[in-house]
Amino acid sequence: MNNVAVIDYGMGNLHSVAKALEHVGTQLQPETGEATGVVVTADPAIIAAADRVIFPGVGAIRDCMAEINRLNVGEIVADAMKTKPVLAICVGMQALMNHSEENGGVDCLGFLQGRVKYFGDDLRGDEGERIKVPHMGWNSVKQQAQHPLWRGVPDNSRFYFVHSYYVEMADVSKVTGLSVYGKEIVATVADSNIFATQFHPEKSQNAGLTLLRNFLQWDGASG
Repeated sequence: MNNVAVIDYGMGNLHSVAKALEHVGTQLQPETGEATGVVVTADPAIIAAADRVIFPGVGAIRDCMAEINRLNVGEIVADAMKTKPVLAICVGMQALMNHSEENGGVDCLGFLQGRVKYFGDDLRGDEGERIKVPHMGWNSVKQQAQHPLWRGVPDNSRFYFVHSYYVEMADVSKVTGLSVYGKEIVATVADSNIFATQFHPEKSQNAGLTLLRNFLQWDGASG
């Protein structure tokens, strides 16, 4: 059994993430002969026993970090990162950084060296036109480095984004995907056992499902 734990700290409806994982796990079973079990949980013991961990998040970072700290989710993620593949999604990716500008400034987990910045109230496109914040919709992602989670995902595939804040990484060598929305933004990062996406793979149709399928096969050591 390939067990996946989706960390539930009360921030968002995780049904779509779990269903997408179950779907790609069912597709994968005829090839591997191994069933995929998906559980949405905040139980540290269940998460510790899982083969893979999803660290999602939606909403304001202040509320997310308050629940992360209350439930010791940071410790759970840190332990998981030592031994197994971890996929962080959207605010889950932002929570891995040092600090976010959102809500007047919030300290985050600091597992990756980076800061989360606001797009601004006067974001402009290539031709000077004003574009909406939050960034909500489909954008292409330019792959910056080879990674097992990109296998079978064509370069410049489109993924679904919903965010008003974006990540600036201190070490650009950890950036594995870039997108453009008024400015160049980090779409994905990777470091050892962790891969993180600003977009929502579970809402990104074929490209997103392929990435999730790859996650279910990734050993975490070859990224």
